[in-house]
Amino acid sequence: MNFTDFGFDDYLMDGIESMGYVSATPVQEQVIPSIIDGRDIIAAAQTGTGKTAAFLLPVLHNILTQTADNGKIKCMVIVPTRELATQIAQTLDGLSYFTEVSSIPVYGGGSGDLFATERKALVSGVDIVVCTPGRMISHLNMGYVKLDELKYLVLDEADRMLDMGFYEDIVKIISYMPKERQNLLFSATMPPAIRKLANTLLRNPVEVNIAISKPAEHIKQGVFYVYEPQKIPLVKYVLKQQEFKSVLIFCSSKLNVKQLSEELKRAKFSVDQIQSDLEQDKREQVLLDFRNNKLKILVATDILSRGIDIEDIDLVINYDVPHDGEDYIHRIGRTARAAAKGTAYTFVSEKEQYKFQQIEKLMDRTVESQPVPEEFGAVPEVKEGAKPFKGGKKRNNKFKKK
Repeated sequence: MNFTDFGFDDYLMDGIESMGYVSATPVQEQVIPSIIDGRDIIAAAQTGTGKTAAFLLPVLHNILTQTADNGKIKCMVIVPTRELATQIAQTLDGLSYFTEVSSIPVYGGGSGDLFATERKALVSGVDIVVCTPGRMISHLNMGYVKLDELKYLVLDEADRMLDMGFYEDIVKIISYMPKERQNLLFSATMPPAIRKLANTLLRNPVEVNIAISKPAEHIKQGVFYVYEPQKIPLVKYVLKQQEFKSVLIFCSSKLNVKQLSEELKRAKFSVDQIQSDLEQDKREQVLLDFRNNKLKILVATDILSRGIDIEDIDLVINYDVPHDGEDYIHRIGRTARAAAKGTAYTFVSEKEQYKFQQIEKLMDRTVESQPVPEEFGAVPEVKEGAKPFKGGKKRNNKFKKK
């Protein structure tokens, strides 16, 4: 199922496309329509299944299409750690970039200036707040946070919050909210304490259980840790090492698809590209040529990671680390189909190490590191427990309307 099938607001779709999202993950397919329809949700879904977009997208759509711009807080996402708050806030910034929905992360550990910035946003009225329980309690205790118009409450990694002793804080925060609201609860596990919390909060909820897919056992997986400028030369090197019958290369952006495809053409490889800027008839022709082995190498966005039945692909390259674990499984699953053997390599730059480690954690396995030839020079150090990359564009006055 593609994101175009959900009927999202046009400006929200611009953000979705800019983030490189094409096909929905199972959890997104199951919960997005129900959230748009106003149903409460209780979902068992691990990090890496696409659950962040599963709740952000329908909430953003409903804010854009169903709520008045009254300068009040409309949604609160409560999470256990500031790292998760930062990660969700970054995804939210990207998805809402072309809309006028405002947002701010609220978490402890920062300076007095950060607390003042949070206070200003909460007083002036920000659409979506992503917060940790303790920090939000600090703001609520000072009396200036008004939640009387709040319509959406999201509890993410609820089991972890209870393990960390946040139950009383969550109950206190909820006491400031209107009783009439939509509640979305996401948890990796469903112990009795979560069921008790769900029974207290949720009204006739839709229940969803999502387990992460597992890659086929006969896929040989490998990872190259490199600097970003080394990726194109390394693709050329890998492709020259043996005669591959059919190669599929995934990039996370249209720009990288275009750039890599042109570089490989200049190097005289049999290659073409598929990405959303191409007309449908051109896409179909390229895909037909690839299926019929008239074309050996296809560079594509995630438009091809799901629902495309192409057999006999013997090499998949993840030029960019995919957004989450489900995308990784679907990408590498294009090879080793029908009990055949296949190889999947992932190129991981310094800023992508955190994302790839999360994918490895989700699969409960470490992907074997491949040696980068000495001629490529120095490569990044692999950092265990890497932190999320905090680069990229930042909006000014992010809690104000653009």
